[in-house]
Amino acid sequence: MKKLLFILSFVLISFGCQQEKSSAKKETPKKVNDFAIIIHGGAGTILKKNMTAKKEAAYKAKLEEAIKVGHTILKNGGTSTEAVQKTIQVMEESPLFNAGKGAVFTHEETNELDASFMDGKTLNAGAVAGVTNVKSPIELAIKVMTDSDHVMLSGKGASIFAKEKGLEIVDPSYFYTENRFKSLQRIKDREKTQLDHDDKKAAFYDADIKNSKFGTVGCVALDKNGNIAAGTSTGGMTNKRWGRIGDAPIIGSGTYANNRTCGVSSTGWGEYFIRSQVAYDISAQMEYQQKTLKEATTDVIQNKLTKLGGTGGVVALDKNGNMSFEFNTAGMYRASMDDTGKLIVKIYKE
Repeated sequence: MKKLLFILSFVLISFGCQQEKSSAKKETPKKVNDFAIIIHGGAGTILKKNMTAKKEAAYKAKLEEAIKVGHTILKNGGTSTEAVQKTIQVMEESPLFNAGKGAVFTHEETNELDASFMDGKTLNAGAVAGVTNVKSPIELAIKVMTDSDHVMLSGKGASIFAKEKGLEIVDPSYFYTENRFKSLQRIKDREKTQLDHDDKKAAFYDADIKNSKFGTVGCVALDKNGNIAAGTSTGGMTNKRWGRIGDAPIIGSGTYANNRTCGVSSTGWGEYFIRSQVAYDISAQMEYQQKTLKEATTDVIQNKLTKLGGTGGVVALDKNGNMSFEFNTAGMYRASMDDTGKLIVKIYKE
């Protein structure tokens, strides 16, 4: 009798264990892409009624060009790091975006560039802020990660480091574009007419910030080895002063990557993204609350950021190849490609 009870107990315990294993397997998210890539070219008041057909086509063409560069690298077995760098460099070299060549102007009529990068496998990261003569800020950010003991370098020091490491140095005039310069002059002219009353001045600055902070570029990639990388590059905010630095070079705000969860690149009103630690918060919700990528990005952007008063968006990609575009503005330049080569390019909220 005792022997029979022992056998029955053993069978029940084994059955229970099998049931638990079966349940665990059912709850494990499935991999949807062996590799994937997602990008943004800035978020803001981007309305179709204000966009000419020619300009819309130009943005879509450049987004497609950029993402295909990264996708090809991933398809051929390249690393997520290389894919992110090369993809962002395409956008940095285009005057369409507020990064690299198309960077906006500061109040002093200079261009100050910021960028950051993070490796999801090692959690190592690199960033630069206030750079004025380095052609590719994202390349410099990666070099800070791989060739220094630091995470962030700024200003002249970052430029000295770039020169020592053999990166391409350009004359600051390389970043000059007529369109960006005229935008600054219009803002400064309006500024002069609204200094007679503090309330008016405050209202003006609020409107100025809302209309001049967007255009950052970013990329997140998942390679065939399961490694996630994320990068962000920007020229900052038109008419910015006093060496202002936004969220783009801040790890956890503008950029974050972790192989256990996801990679994120942000674009928007930097001060709010810094205060909210937007990129890291998305990863943390996935890790500690077991949220899906979509649930986490929706909560952070549509609930937490919006309630705080911040505007902008993110592109994100998780360890299983799921992708998410999330923004609370009228539009965001964006594109994605999965391991089948399916391409999505969009601008407006749909």
